[in-house]
This record gives sequence, C-alpha cells and structure tokens, in this order.
Amino acid sequence: MLLWLASGPRPYIKATLILYDPGALKSFLGRHGISAAKGLGQHFLCSGPIVAKIVESLSDMRGVLEIGPGPGVLTGPISESCDKMIALELDSRMEEALKDSAPKATVLRVDALETDLGAILAELPEPRGVVSNLPYYITGPLLTRIAECRSLFSKAVLMMQKEVAQRVMAPAGNRNRGSLSVFLQSQFDIATIAQAPAGAFMPAPKVDSSVLAFTPADNASCVGEGLFRLARFGFTQPRKTLANNLIAGLHKQREEVETALQSASIPVAARAQDVELEKWCELLGLFS
Repeated sequence: MLLWLASGPRPYIKATLILYDPGALKSFLGRHGISAAKGLGQHFLCSGPIVAKIVESLSDMRGVLEIGPGPGVLTGPISESCDKMIALELDSRMEEALKDSAPKATVLRVDALETDLGAILAELPEPRGVVSNLPYYITGPLLTRIAECRSLFSKAVLMMQKEVAQRVMAPAGNRNRGSLSVFLQSQFDIATIAQAPAGAFMPAPKVDSSVLAFTPADNASCVGEGLFRLARFGFTQPRKTLANNLIAGLHKQREEVETALQSASIPVAARAQDVELEKWCELLGLFS
C-alpha cells in the first residue's frame, strides 16, 4: 500500500506502510514480534503531523543517513522521497521489519558510536541529510559524533529530549546554557522543527521531546574539540565563576586566567553561562 499524506495544497509524504498511526504501528510490531527494548531507550514515533514535518524538512536531500530507524516509521517515507538512504540499526530484531517497512533503504547493523559515520555519509549522493530519533541515554555522544561530520552533510534533523533541546538552543545568559550549547552553536544554525509530546510515542516516555534542524553554518567559528574542551572546563561547576573553573580545569595561575578574561572583555566575575560565543572563541585563541 502506498500512501500520500497531504498537508495544505501539496502532498509530501508517501510510504509503503502507514506506521505513524498508533494502531497500525502496534499491529506491525506484533506481526514482527517486536516490543520496545527499555535497555536501548526505544520509544517509537507514532504521530502523522510530526512525521510529516520531519520528512518535509529533508525533502530536498538526495541522500539521507538515519541513525536508529527502529521499525521504520521515518525510514519508509524518507526512503521513498530521496535517491538513496542508509539506516544504521543496532537492534537485530529490526532487520526483517525494515525490509517490510522500508525496502528501498540500505540497513546496516552497526553501532553508530563505533562506526565511521563520515565514510557512510560519503557513500550518499549530495546534498546529504542526517535524521535520528536520538536515544535518550546516548544523546550527547551522538550529537558530538554527528557534529564531527558537519562538512559531509547539508542538514541534520534530530529528535531529542526537550530539556536537551533547550540546552542546545540556550543563548548566553540563559540558565540552560552549557558546554554543548557553545559547541553546537559554534558550528550550526539551529532551528526548531516540531515539539513532540510524550503521547506521540509508543510506549510513551516520561518526558516530552523536540525536533531540531542543524544546518552547518557558513561562518562557523573556532570549530573543533578545542572549543568543546574549553567550554567543558568553563561549565564544570556552573555556580562558580568562569575564572575559577578555568583555573582548575586548565591548571593555570589566577593571574594568567584573569588577564585572558580581561583581554577578551569578559568580566572577571562572569559565569560561563553569561559568555557570548564570540568571547569563547577569543578565549580559545588566548589559551591556545
């Protein structure tokens, strides 16, 4: 069965199976003997409007890499809309299910944290996209791995716990700001695609989620592990001043750290969350 799900005047989702319907998804999982594995953090998306927004956001990508496709709720419609799709799935139970729900996708049974994502992305036609419903327990490491491949894709559409999304988006001065905010904002233009309440998943998690789009920034500043390392030191104890955190993390003398802060026009008493991205880049240059 082939379905187009229309939104406004232009239809933009087609899929061989309708897995974003809760009843259809439950039946499909039962037919394949699959239940969500708590140890893998599995919560399967089952919301037509959210699926539609994700698929539409990737509609201009010729090649798409999906991390953690599960039963293929997104994999089916996205693979119908692009030239080539590769899906990385650790759970062996999903292999047969994906042959059913997304026959056009190439499925690799690998651990996304251990495999060479760059090499896999290079197999796809350009422009390339990345999509994932990030497992809660490895969201941070996966975001970092995906960011490392920023030169190889044009857009990443990633679903994550709402609290993590708030940290990713947090501007300077916001209490949610952290080292991940600084690291990702230095490399990407980030926008919210959709909000996904707990009821949009099967089984429903205890938290809400958000879908963010990451577009590699043309004027990316001070990209690299050095900035992330510096920011991690700066946010080690958020209630302490940035100066105190950097003294401890970098093993520097107070005078040297305070001189660097003054050179970057950062108040000596500032906390890490108050520092603008440009100032982090200046600090990185001063400490390099």
